[in-house]
Amino acid sequence: MRANRRRLLLAAGTAVAVGAYGLVAAGSAHAATGCQVAYTVSSQWPGGFGANVTITNLGDPVTSWRLTWNFAAGQTVGQYWNATITQTGGAVTATNVSYNGGIATGGNTSFGFNGSWNGSNPVPSGFALNGVTCTGGVTPTTPVPTTPAPTTPGPTTPPPTTPAPTTPAPTTPPPAGGLPCDLYAAGGTPCATAHSTTRAMFASYNGPLYQVQRASDKAYRDVGLLSAGGYANAAIQDSFCANTSCTITKIYDQTSYHNDMPVSWGGLWKGSGPNGSDSPANAKALPLTAGGHPVYGIKIDPGMGYRVDNAKGVPTGSQPEGVYMVTSSNYTSGDCCFDYGSGVNNHTDAGNGTMAAIYWGTACWFGTWGNNPCVGTGPWVEADLENGMFHTGSGSNKDPNNQGVHLPFVSAWLKENGTSNFTLKYGNANSGGLTTPYSGPLPPGGYSPMRIGNSILLGTGGDNSPYGKGYFFEGAVTIGYPTDATENAVQANITSVGYRF
Repeated sequence: MRANRRRLLLAAGTAVAVGAYGLVAAGSAHAATGCQVAYTVSSQWPGGFGANVTITNLGDPVTSWRLTWNFAAGQTVGQYWNATITQTGGAVTATNVSYNGGIATGGNTSFGFNGSWNGSNPVPSGFALNGVTCTGGVTPTTPVPTTPAPTTPGPTTPPPTTPAPTTPAPTTPPPAGGLPCDLYAAGGTPCATAHSTTRAMFASYNGPLYQVQRASDKAYRDVGLLSAGGYANAAIQDSFCANTSCTITKIYDQTSYHNDMPVSWGGLWKGSGPNGSDSPANAKALPLTAGGHPVYGIKIDPGMGYRVDNAKGVPTGSQPEGVYMVTSSNYTSGDCCFDYGSGVNNHTDAGNGTMAAIYWGTACWFGTWGNNPCVGTGPWVEADLENGMFHTGSGSNKDPNNQGVHLPFVSAWLKENGTSNFTLKYGNANSGGLTTPYSGPLPPGGYSPMRIGNSILLGTGGDNSPYGKGYFFEGAVTIGYPTDATENAVQANITSVGYRF
């Protein structure tokens, strides 16, 4: 029952398209260069915006690319996807990532980013592909020969008038190798948080996954990856925690926003830690394998929880949002609340519609209290929107086809558009597709428009209700309302991991 996200004000996309050509004549070599760039502002909100950039290659095939441009109004790039972006002052450089360096003649590739602006947000200028300005034509880049030009008149055939290709940006996810947050980005709904103790969520990520503290000397150690885009290096934890106990004290966010989750300081409801704070999870409590490698999940017991307040980049208010996590039916309860998603920063009940979090468990919130039992025994994926865990827009589950999900590994999904719809899905995290038990109106009585905050939580309710329990392996919060195609692609990637106890 909590949530947080920044309000997306969808703006009409602003686009610019130009081509590139060199200003030199043909010599003995024939490496023709040319390009067209389409720059579109896909969404904009106070102080921030999202942009998509499509490069169309009009010249000879390239095996790698570097696109440069200049911001004239002080805009800055934040999170990016399908490219690596650096910025110095107003000068921006985007280079390809491993899976999109090659562009055939007439082909295209696209990437995107979220940025910030102040005052105005004009379309940038001075696009150049691999050092050649993009203006719309194609010529070879070989230097002008020193041999005198022939005196025979040139052909009188006029140059072709065929316009430059206008192939739209691809709408499919990146090729094989793209991980969940690469896939979300390719679908136009990039991750604002990406938390996992088992694996990377971006193919390019090679940082820490989580932090442990050992009891013997109170020292800390970060647990990272075996390789970029790979699985957790559990040997780091095993060695560091040998002959003593360890707890998980922080879960690192893999996005550029760095929304790392420490142990929660508590809230309206008190945790089991000092001064009412929550307690950290036992780092050794949930061993398993992912991709055939030994890793550790997070086992949340009552009184435990993690939370980052004032998270950056996440949707707030009535901005659309998506959430998913991988959990399990093996360890659940009907108590409030084993959640992952958004809440408010003061850790209290801020009213209906102030959360957007996945609840996973057996709670029949309205049915139990209203003496109107749910169909089945659960566990179910539910939406904690504050003051209720909702199976549907009208409350608790009455669907005879939704008796509960009994699987060792479950993917649980929630998305809401902030004003009129929320959708719940679940899947077997080891095989198959997704099932949608509900997609329809938000509940009545203060849930439309949503008023989510920018605190991201795991293991408790928005007011720090600490009595739920569950397993957590990975999860993300997205900017925007993900498409079904994007969620299907992420589900396919999850099933490829091969989670096993």
